[in-house]
Amino acid sequence: MAKVILDAGHGGYDNGAVYEGRKEKDDTLALVLAIGEALERSGVEAAYTRVTDVYDSPVSKAQIANAEGGDVLVSIHRNSSPNPNTYSGVQTLLYDEGGIKQDMAEQINQELENIGYLNLGLSIRPNLAILRRSEMPALLVEVGFINTDADNQRLDTQFTETADAIASGIVNTLDEWFGNDGYMPPGTYSVQTGLFRNRQNAENMAGALQMQGYPAMILPSGEYYAVRVGDYPTREYAAWVEQALRRLGYDTLLMQNK
Repeated sequence: MAKVILDAGHGGYDNGAVYEGRKEKDDTLALVLAIGEALERSGVEAAYTRVTDVYDSPVSKAQIANAEGGDVLVSIHRNSSPNPNTYSGVQTLLYDEGGIKQDMAEQINQELENIGYLNLGLSIRPNLAILRRSEMPALLVEVGFINTDADNQRLDTQFTETADAIASGIVNTLDEWFGNDGYMPPGTYSVQTGLFRNRQNAENMAGALQMQGYPAMILPSGEYYAVRVGDYPTREYAAWVEQALRRLGYDTLLMQNK
């Protein structure tokens, strides 16, 4: 089972952007909890940097997410502009281009566009601490402008649809990156965690990995049985998974599938 860390922007004494009494910290928390429920219904584990109105710095939130050990971090915010009712739409921020985070950002934006939001695309923001300090792929979704009445009306009248759209973008991307049937296409990457003469030992390790949410499988390798995790189209993402497995105590080897 894949695991997604959800971050509700701001919190506690940090209201975020405020417009006519409306506080960003409240919108983000409500959205994150609804997104988490939608993810769980789809079989994806959700964890949170906060579930109540408390403050943690962006660096602390990244540390909380790292400690939870997810496959991806999605931070939810609302945008704002100097003058009300000037801009409208959704935008997703990334530390840099590429990998699962960009695919997920594009899918989330598209799902939100499908229900009526204007798609403002992606923006690279390497200065944002929660993106920079995350040890996993991370993205920050700006769900409309809090000081634009049309965006607030859309969020309020289509709240469930908005949360479901974001969840769908996440789930669809995870399916594309993690879904496999025991076949590893050439040119993709996986992480080897063990090589055994005894198949039962390989099955024991694969079972333990699967219980921890990793897509482990057993592949014959001459007289041995290799336990491999994942089928990742980029070396970058396979390396992130390898680091997570090492933190769990596995001896790992990054493999390019032939």
